[in-house]
Amino acid sequence: MTNQSNLNLNLADDEIYYGLEANKVYMGVSQYKRFKDCEARALAEVNGEWVRNTDSPALILGNYVHSYFESEETHNLFIENNKDKIFSKRKPFGLLKAYEQADVMIKKLSEEQLFNYLWQGERETVVTGELYGVEWKGKIDLLNVDKGYFVDLKTTAGISNRFYNEKYGKYVSFVEHYGYVLQIAVYEKLLTQLYGKPFTGYIYAISKQDIPEMVAIEIEQHKKEFELNLLSEEIARVVSVKNGEEEPTACGKCDFCKTTQKLEGFITTDNLIG
Repeated sequence: MTNQSNLNLNLADDEIYYGLEANKVYMGVSQYKRFKDCEARALAEVNGEWVRNTDSPALILGNYVHSYFESEETHNLFIENNKDKIFSKRKPFGLLKAYEQADVMIKKLSEEQLFNYLWQGERETVVTGELYGVEWKGKIDLLNVDKGYFVDLKTTAGISNRFYNEKYGKYVSFVEHYGYVLQIAVYEKLLTQLYGKPFTGYIYAISKQDIPEMVAIEIEQHKKEFELNLLSEEIARVVSVKNGEEEPTACGKCDFCKTTQKLEGFITTDNLIG
C-alpha cells in the first residue's frame, strides 16, 4: 500500500529516522495516530508543508529523562543542544525547576531495583517490518532479545489520571488514551517477525509530580488485540490519504486547521460546544 521506492534508508541515523523521506516510505505508530487525529494536518506533515511543535515543555522534559537512560554521551549532547530551554537565563542560573524535578525522577528510577533489573539490553533499537500490507518503523527504548521483552519508558503528569476517550466511549488510563497500547502491540508484532519468537512489551512509567510515582505496566492481551483489529480495519483509509489517493478530512480544531480556516457561514451557539 505504501510508497516503498526506497527501503534501504539508514534508520539508525536519527535525522533519517525522523526525516521526511523515511516518514513517506514507512508508517509509524505516532504517524498513524496523527492521521487518526487529523488527516489534513498529518498529510501536510508528511509532505513537509507543516512542522509540528517539538519544543513543548512536556516533550523536552520527557526527552531529557529518556536521554539519561540511553547513555551519558546522549544526555550531555541533549543538554548542550537544549541548554537555552532547560537552564535559567537569570541569576542564580542553573536548571529550571522543571528539570530539577526531572533529575528527581531520574534519581528515583536509577535507585529502583525492578527498573534496573528490566533496563538490561539494547538501547534505542530501530525495528521495521510489514503489517497489513504496510511497511512500519519503530524505535524501542530498551530491547532484551535473549529474554524476549522490551521496555518503553514513559513520563506522565499523573499515573492515575483518567481521560475521556471517544474511541472507547469511556474514561481510560493515560496508557489507552495516548495510544500506548497500540504502540506496544505493533512493536511486539514487528519483533516477532524479526526474531521468530514472541516478545512481551512493558511500560515503565514515572509521574512528573513533586514526589514522583512509578509503575511497571503489562498490558492485557485483549486490549492489544482490540487495537490491532481496529488498525487492520482502518489502515487502508490512512494509507490512501497518505498516498494522495483520497482527500484528507480536516478535524477543524488543531493548529493546522486554524491556520487554514475559512468561514462558510454562520453557526448557532449550540455548535460552540459541539
